[in-house]
Amino acid sequence: MSLGFALDTAFVSTSRAVGDLGLCHVRLQDDARYAWLVLVPRLGGLSELEDLCEADRARFMQEVVLCGEAVRAIGQALGRPVDKLNFGALGNVTAQLHGHVVGRRRGDDAWPGPVWGQGQAMPYPAQDLQSAITAARRVLSQAPDFSSAPD
Repeated sequence: MSLGFALDTAFVSTSRAVGDLGLCHVRLQDDARYAWLVLVPRLGGLSELEDLCEADRARFMQEVVLCGEAVRAIGQALGRPVDKLNFGALGNVTAQLHGHVVGRRRGDDAWPGPVWGQGQAMPYPAQDLQSAITAARRVLSQAPDFSSAPD
C-alpha cells in the first residue's frame, strides 16, 4: 500500500514512528505536553482528503477512531488521562495529507484553545517515550493489519 509514498521529512524531525495500519503510517508527535498521534496515508501525491477515494476516506476515519483509543491509552500510561479528543487535518505547514489526533486535558498548556502554535514542544523523556509508544502499539495491534515500526 505504498504506491509512490514518501514520508515528508518534517514528520521525521518532529515525531517518532509507531507503526503502520492498513492505510496510514502512524507517528507519535514528540511533544510530551500532549498525547498526540499523527496519521499519514501511505499513498503518494495526497494533499487533501478529497484526494482519497471514497473507500480510503472511510478507512482513514476508521483509523482516526482507532488512534483516538490509542491516544487515550497514551494519556493513561503517562498518568494524564485524556478529557477530550481533538482531530485536525490542517496541512498548512506540511502539505502531505495527514491527520492529528490529540488528547487534551483541562488545564493543559493550550486548554481550551488549539495546540498549534502554543509554546515550545517538550520532547519526551526516554522512559515516557517508550511508555507512550508501547501504549499506542497495544491498542493499534487490535487492527489485523497493524505492523510495528522498528524502534
